Amino acid sequence: MTEQTIMDTICHLESDYNNGAHEAVLRRLIETNDERTQSYGDDSFSEHARQLISEACNAPDAQTWFLAGGTQTNATIIDCALQPYEGVLCAETAHINVHEAGAVEFTGHKVIALPSHEGKLDAVELRAWLSAYFADETAEHMVRPGMVYVTFPTELGTLYTADELRALHDICCDYGLLLYVDGARLAYGLAASKDVTLPLLAQLADIFYIGGTKCGALCGEAVVFPHGNAPSHMLSRIKRHGSLLAKSRVVGVQFEALFQPMGNITHYLAIGQQAVALAMRLRSLFVERLGYKPFIDSPTNQQFYVIPNTDLDRLRSHIGFEVWCPVDASHTACRFVTSWATTEQEIADLERVMMQ
Repeated sequence: MTEQTIMDTICHLESDYNNGAHEAVLRRLIETNDERTQSYGDDSFSEHARQLISEACNAPDAQTWFLAGGTQTNATIIDCALQPYEGVLCAETAHINVHEAGAVEFTGHKVIALPSHEGKLDAVELRAWLSAYFADETAEHMVRPGMVYVTFPTELGTLYTADELRALHDICCDYGLLLYVDGARLAYGLAASKDVTLPLLAQLADIFYIGGTKCGALCGEAVVFPHGNAPSHMLSRIKRHGSLLAKSRVVGVQFEALFQPMGNITHYLAIGQQAVALAMRLRSLFVERLGYKPFIDSPTNQQFYVIPNTDLDRLRSHIGFEVWCPVDASHTACRFVTSWATTEQEIADLERVMMQ
């Protein structure tokens, strides 16, 4: 994209981490900038953020750790939670399997990919796989499954229902596996879901993380062990992975701001609701008015459409977006992502220009 094209772009929908930070986060960072605190997670801001997260999850025993980014979090936490001989089960489209450059496997844990159904694992297939594995007399010679990894929302913007998560939870309980939920875009998933809440995630998951980087923070993810079930010596384990933040307050302050009440909800959920509402306006424009077909039926801030190749240049002159994959010789699937930073004016301007 040329400099002139960037200047002419009405709406940047390439990703949800191509901006700075929500003003509430920046304001809190400035307000607290001159205060002196402890380091390595012992600061008062991180402690207050942990309390707010625990309250939002209705999980009084929760233990929360703050890390810098999603890939770092997945590689560190999966390695800390599993035995050296264990692997992690996931959908073949999962982030840890496709877009993390083998970070989990670099720690020595095999990623075991199962079929993806619009980004999701199927509970029936998962149970069948596990039943076959544990019935195999040579299982001891194989990588032992120790965890099931899911994302909420998925890489394709789709959502597990509460019943689907319960089914996965029950399977994990039956086979003694951990259920780990990657919440890099959790704010948007919660905003779009009809029946999944933070307290429900805290009830069903053994570990999950609340994404900050893609949800209004400059950086940072909050890893929650909701049942007080973090492995022993977690600080040492995280530091051994090079993931321990010395200036922990930087992330602690941000989550403190994101989980402050805003009326009857938190800033975090409000951010998600705004982005999803604007994604639905984008959907209305693309599907109902421009006639594009959805590539994936996503209810979240990630929207995927099948675009005629003849329209790509026209779209690129007004919108920043990501080409996903070819559909056929004359159509391409593209991804458009709203975020906390997307404004109503941007979408209104886009509607006006595209309908000319």
